[in-house]
Amino acid sequence: MATCTVGAVVSAQHFLLKHGFLTSRKICVLSGSRGGKVLSGYSSWRTCSSSAPSCPSEAPAADNCVSSETIQHFDRLVQGGHLRKDFQQRHVIQQLAQLQHTMKTYSNSIYLNSPRSSSQDDSSKPQTGIMPAENKSSEPTEKEASVPPPPKGFYIYGDVGTGKTMLMDLFYSRVENGRKKRVHFNGFMLDIHKRIHRRKQSLPKRRLGKMFTYDPISPVAMEISNETCLLCFDEFQVTDIADAMILKQLFETLFKTGVVVVATSNRPSDDLYKNGLQRDTFLPFIDVLKEYCHSICLDAGIDYRRLDKAEAGKLYYLTGEPGAEAFLDALFEELALRQRSVTGPRVLSVLGRDVTLEKTCGSVADCTFEELCGRALGASDYLEMARLFDTVFIRHVPLLTLSLKDQARRFTTLIDNFYDNKVRVVLLAAVPLERLFIHSGGDDERDRQLLDDLGLSGAAAERLSLFTAEEEIFAFQRTVSRLMEMQTESYWVEGDRSHSKKHSNT
Repeated sequence: MATCTVGAVVSAQHFLLKHGFLTSRKICVLSGSRGGKVLSGYSSWRTCSSSAPSCPSEAPAADNCVSSETIQHFDRLVQGGHLRKDFQQRHVIQQLAQLQHTMKTYSNSIYLNSPRSSSQDDSSKPQTGIMPAENKSSEPTEKEASVPPPPKGFYIYGDVGTGKTMLMDLFYSRVENGRKKRVHFNGFMLDIHKRIHRRKQSLPKRRLGKMFTYDPISPVAMEISNETCLLCFDEFQVTDIADAMILKQLFETLFKTGVVVVATSNRPSDDLYKNGLQRDTFLPFIDVLKEYCHSICLDAGIDYRRLDKAEAGKLYYLTGEPGAEAFLDALFEELALRQRSVTGPRVLSVLGRDVTLEKTCGSVADCTFEELCGRALGASDYLEMARLFDTVFIRHVPLLTLSLKDQARRFTTLIDNFYDNKVRVVLLAAVPLERLFIHSGGDDERDRQLLDDLGLSGAAAERLSLFTAEEEIFAFQRTVSRLMEMQTESYWVEGDRSHSKKHSNT
């Protein structure tokens, strides 16, 4: 082992011993102690009751006759002190319990076999010539009119840390339906674009002089509808114009073929893709979402992730802090001792290309911010990292200003994917977490050039989130909240995959 400071090694050993990771080998002569405090006990999710602000809700009143194991379980968590009374949360779980009961016997086959869905499926065949969309009748047939509407889903929105994910966990884990699927919204849209691309690639080559139009969106939606009848989305947020332009057609087909959607978001549906490019063409999707999903606001004005959580130990270090680098070195080497592997580079194959990480050992990766966010990487790369590694060190995270928008976007995507997959992170950053992102330093040369190319100036340019970075600021608030939770003892313990065959290094 490389030479390390005594204080850093003691801190690393204290941390590892606390969580049962420390081997019996002595790695340095130790004396004294330094480092972060480690609290005892496993911390469950706790929420605090508060006077909730007035919040509009379109959800129906709860049926008092509905008795659900989910509601009983929620009440037991409150009675046992694992949760504190929160009337908003209980209202939401009552609504979800009703839907859970409905989903026990629900199937969307009746909608898949309807005449309208058949017409949607016909669009999977290339059409000769040009078929104007207005030629297709939108009036329901007599047979369609006799089919009852599918159950409405839910769109649950509120600020970060209000308990949306916890309630989704309770609901989804107790839905007794084999055709359910839960996915991060960004991951879902990545899959949609892959399916669209695959369908386009399978088309026969056009012959000279022959024209045909082909719309792959509805057939892709039909594929999804045949696979599942319940779609649960975490972090429903639209920031990509490519996503925004297809959402109405995609979800309209999903809803009409009986797919029930439950989604959580930090934004009200009316604020989705706010200030985005060409938002007028996106607005009809919001109407479709409101037609098929009840909207429920869950926002007590408190980020519960920051409350009542035992710290795992110090996992966030400042670059100028004495011994910080040495602590990370010592912690990495101790974690590496438990791996059946040697330390060295690792090449990840992602969508036919190679991504190299310079320092890894088994399920542990030691990376720099530049390595993870300075390159043109995206959600698919971070998902592959989350699949392979349970612990990732991220060193030299800079102060993220708006002049580093690309890196900041990648960092938020990275943390989102790591959080969803319970990847543990240890960070070395230039500034404290609360000050990691600041709203200044924007309007770089690329932005100015693009403004000129689009012919935009003044108020018109300021309204675009591409230049005001409104979406980046909003997303980073969520990132900071998640990083707070990722430093808790419960998160660290839950993220240990050392005893899981699922995440082997083969």
